[in-house]
Amino acid sequence: MHSIKKKTRKRIQSLLSKKLGPEYISYRQGFNGTKLAYIEGWVAISIANNIFGYDGWSSEIKSVTLDFCDESVGKISLGVSVVVRVSLVDGNFKEDIGFGSSENQRSKVNAFEKAKKEAVTDAIKRALRQFGDALGNCCYDKVYVSVIQKVLKHKNINFYENNLLRKNDELKCEELSDNISTELEKLDLTNE
Repeated sequence: MHSIKKKTRKRIQSLLSKKLGPEYISYRQGFNGTKLAYIEGWVAISIANNIFGYDGWSSEIKSVTLDFCDESVGKISLGVSVVVRVSLVDGNFKEDIGFGSSENQRSKVNAFEKAKKEAVTDAIKRALRQFGDALGNCCYDKVYVSVIQKVLKHKNINFYENNLLRKNDELKCEELSDNISTELEKLDLTNE
């Protein structure tokens, strides 16, 4: 466990308190035709990596519960609940529950795979959002959601073909080690 320097902690807190731009928000149909705002799992993980650093946080599955399992006429439907803990390098953590379901699958393997992945992703997102608005908590603010729908999304994406990791790229151990050392120095961690 590491302490996070005061300057780094302030930067992290400042980023976490920001509400998300419209380019991060997705929508789905809710109960009675309502429109629900959410962030996709990969988006939440990407933002967490950017705020905390790729090695500044981790997630751990604490429990998995089979909530229901129905089989009929060669089809299986099931629901799974998962509790996940998201921990920061300084020892702070948040836990939450996620749910995943799979309807009318032909095999138990496919049903469990889909439901478990969905439940874990849901639990990670729900745990991450407890750290702040930038990790999805703002999606629960009805006033924010009604306003952000009217804000234009940025059209340009930071996509540069020369930044892609390609199959023919060689990662030399020494080069990789130097890059990791440089990145660790940037993390600004102490043992205070």
